[in-house]
Amino acid sequence: MEGVSLYKKIKLKDPYLITGWPGMGEVAYKAVSYLIEKLEAKQIAEIKSENFFYLTGSVIQDGILRLPEIPFNKFYYWKNTSLKRNKNDLLIFLSNAQPDLVKAEDYSKLIIKTAKLFGVKMVISFAAMPQPIDHNQQPQVWFASTSLQLNNLLKNYNLNLISEGQISGMNGLFLALAKKEGLEGFCLLGEIPLYTIQIENPKASYAVLKVLSQVLDIFIDFNSLIEQIRIMEDEINKLFDYLKLGPSGPGPIGEEEIERIKKSLSQLTKLPLSVKEKIEKLFEQAKHDISKAAQLKAELDKWNVYKEYEDRFLDLFKKPKDNQ
Repeated sequence: MEGVSLYKKIKLKDPYLITGWPGMGEVAYKAVSYLIEKLEAKQIAEIKSENFFYLTGSVIQDGILRLPEIPFNKFYYWKNTSLKRNKNDLLIFLSNAQPDLVKAEDYSKLIIKTAKLFGVKMVISFAAMPQPIDHNQQPQVWFASTSLQLNNLLKNYNLNLISEGQISGMNGLFLALAKKEGLEGFCLLGEIPLYTIQIENPKASYAVLKVLSQVLDIFIDFNSLIEQIRIMEDEINKLFDYLKLGPSGPGPIGEEEIERIKKSLSQLTKLPLSVKEKIEKLFEQAKHDISKAAQLKAELDKWNVYKEYEDRFLDLFKKPKDNQ
């Protein structure tokens, strides 16, 4: 197939397609990466990145500058060998960056076309659900699906239905594009604290994977993920101690504290690579089309990094001096 490298032909039984890209809290990327690792899924195909990604900067390591590695877009498969009657195999797609959204539809169609080769009729994605919760709380899982029938099915798992709103980025967009191409599916969203959107959140990844294991009736070994949750919580608790901002009770912390913590975390943590690349691209677009500045500002505000980019943003509105 043009644009796709297929490494082997294999027949899958009623497979579900599971997808993941980087995003807030790296919830989806972490969940899908962990799933691939623990199920020992095998790589089966890869989408050629050159048509959907382009380089936007350079990487400096140990004082040496080089070009960054181009993102990967890989398919994996897992054969369900349980003796249960209604078992499903899995086709898993994982990418370490989100593509140019201008090319998102063509990119998604290529993923869907590949999935259909293996008989996929159902798509499952993951995403983050930023909420005013404390990082020590157990996150709830929300969902959105492509049909009323799926909504009724998923309500049986004590999930929260998103009745209004949107799911940003490829983790949400892909599901809508898949529906357009005739596939059904649903997205599981794990809650993350508003003040931790810029750092990896294994607890939310665990929450959505636990629901997935129940819905699909498959076993996933969560031991190492639970250990990662403990380590991350310890690190955030240390940060609270350092900032002297620990919550006074078990409930959500106040809006003022959230803003102060977000500001501190924006200085102590880094943005996901995919977000940095998107911001740089929006800056480049805004230089030539100032109407893009509104989208850029919204992206900076979403990740609470406007102050870091403020001078560059304001420079977009400066008129060039006339030649003397």
